[in-house]
Amino acid sequence: MPYLQRHAGLADAPAITELLNAVDEIEIGRRETDLATVEADLGHPEVDLEHDSWLAFDGERLVAYGLLWDDSGNERIDVDHYVLPEHQRAGAQILDALQIRALARARGNGAAKAVVHLHLNTRPTLHTSLLDERGWYVVRRYHVLQRPLDRAEDHTPEPPRGVRLRPCTAEADRRSAHLLHQSTFAEHFDFQPRTYDQWLHDIDAERLDWSLVWLVGTEEWGDAGFLIARDDREAMGWIRSVGVLREARGRGLGGLLLRQAFAAFAARGRDTVGLGVDTANATGAPELYGRNGLSLHYAVDTWEAVLI
Repeated sequence: MPYLQRHAGLADAPAITELLNAVDEIEIGRRETDLATVEADLGHPEVDLEHDSWLAFDGERLVAYGLLWDDSGNERIDVDHYVLPEHQRAGAQILDALQIRALARARGNGAAKAVVHLHLNTRPTLHTSLLDERGWYVVRRYHVLQRPLDRAEDHTPEPPRGVRLRPCTAEADRRSAHLLHQSTFAEHFDFQPRTYDQWLHDIDAERLDWSLVWLVGTEEWGDAGFLIARDDREAMGWIRSVGVLREARGRGLGGLLLRQAFAAFAARGRDTVGLGVDTANATGAPELYGRNGLSLHYAVDTWEAVLI
């Protein structure tokens, strides 16, 4: 029986969340996708749901989902793809639709080709042979790390002399966090420059608890680092990003920010905190996280296709 396909709407968010959690259960052993995350993805300003989303149904059951967005305004296009294991044909159909649309969007930007990125668990429900035969290849691996929390042990750290740690509550603080993010992540793989307004959308600022965002400063460099955490995931507290200026690294500022986040989550009753890291990160982040008790939860590959 052929699959029923159509584009997604905001009202489909609960069904999409259920599909993603079914995939989570298979890939990582537990449900970790929240409705708010799916709603934010569907509401991305660079997504035109009528052209950039796909749903495939087996009867009334949603079995595959794809989403595309364009943050670069050039050749780089990002896509998401989810499919239940027994419905690879639906997955292949959505994969082909994603490729056709990605090339059209890149050419609409004036680019001669589309460089498309897709993040998948290293043991995905999508058969990777479908990617191989379409010319996709792995360009990066990320680790999702986690750490147990204990209110009796994870206390608010005392900054060393000459170091100031403060919550990012004022507008000026938020702009400083944006500048620090753009500076500290510029050397990272897959970095896309973002204006202040674009960055606010990326971090879902309207729903972000800004008391879980901190700046760390020194007498020598002023604001030298930041950390953005969020407490809206059911599975665990989440550290979205942490960065320290190159010239200020090696002074313990990153570890101080991490311990501040650990203490804040523990005080809220959280028992686990997580974050993601590029395994090829050259800033010392994987080592920093290991020293602070974070260990592997699961791994994700970045797949790339160059379409002409």
